[in-house]
Amino acid sequence: MRIEKLKAKMLTENIDSLLITDMKNIFYLTGFSGTAGTVFLTAKRNIFMTDSRYSEMARGLISDFEIIETRDPISLLTDLSASEAIKNIAFEETVDYAFFKRLSDATPGLELLATSNFVLELRQFKDDTEIDLIKKACAIADEAFMSALKFIEPGRTEIEVANFLDFKMRDLEASGISFETIVASGKRSSLPHGVATSKMIQFGDPVTIDFGCYYEHYASDMTRTIFVGSVDDKMRTIYETVRKANEALIKEVKAGMTYAEYDKVPRTIIEEANFGQYFTHGIGHGLGLDVHEIPYFNQSMTENHLEAGMVITDEPGIYIPEFGGVRIEDDLLVTENGCEVLTKAPKELIVI
Repeated sequence: MRIEKLKAKMLTENIDSLLITDMKNIFYLTGFSGTAGTVFLTAKRNIFMTDSRYSEMARGLISDFEIIETRDPISLLTDLSASEAIKNIAFEETVDYAFFKRLSDATPGLELLATSNFVLELRQFKDDTEIDLIKKACAIADEAFMSALKFIEPGRTEIEVANFLDFKMRDLEASGISFETIVASGKRSSLPHGVATSKMIQFGDPVTIDFGCYYEHYASDMTRTIFVGSVDDKMRTIYETVRKANEALIKEVKAGMTYAEYDKVPRTIIEEANFGQYFTHGIGHGLGLDVHEIPYFNQSMTENHLEAGMVITDEPGIYIPEFGGVRIEDDLLVTENGCEVLTKAPKELIVI
């Protein structure tokens, strides 16, 4: 079904052939999870190319494709292009110049077209199997967070907390972390991407933890901010504002909501609390095989609409330099009439 949808898109865009080199896109289309592979699609043929290390694996995994063993797939494109009488080859925009130059040299006389989102557009909409895998990745993150609450204490370093979470998620059958775990404590919590350091966590610190894992190729991405020992009134106000923004968006999400509205709902709450200048990033992103994938959101996107089957993040934050910050992030499954919150870890203000 995925290949059929992709070929329908090719037909609409007058694309004779499509070369796919991104390994996550290749996994999405074929189920192949090795590190060397190329997909070449024409109107009549589905071709998968890999080297001798993976040819047997590919034949066991991939159906409805011709498997060709080669260490140099680009060199085959001239013959393949001639045999199919194609006039153009579309390739993914993520390729580097060296790849493009080799492709151009190997296919003289053919028009080369850069495509940005053909496969990514398909990947926006998750099927039931994908949703179940994302739910499992979220459940692993939830459980790891609850364990971390018992581990975090004054004197622990941010790196110790990050390592604890990473190891715990692997212990819970995650195949890996979905990005470098963020642990930012004290004044460092004002850094939206404050990667863990050797700083010791102190009594009275806010601690923002942004982390996730992969489970059978699919990602989770969650953020919680907790407090160690105590929390002052200003930080409590900031926390409750962020939580209100997060939860207000959850109540509004449903298929048909514009991307602009998705951004506006939480941003308005933060602005009305006079913290608007301290919410410095987008409200969220898509989630799936990549921890950051389309869709992305901003207030100018009035023509784009949420659709059922999308998995997206809801991550408002307030970051005051030299003071501290708070972010709360959940993963949401968009449905026709609302959304399902996939991350279940508590969001009430936690002081440990």
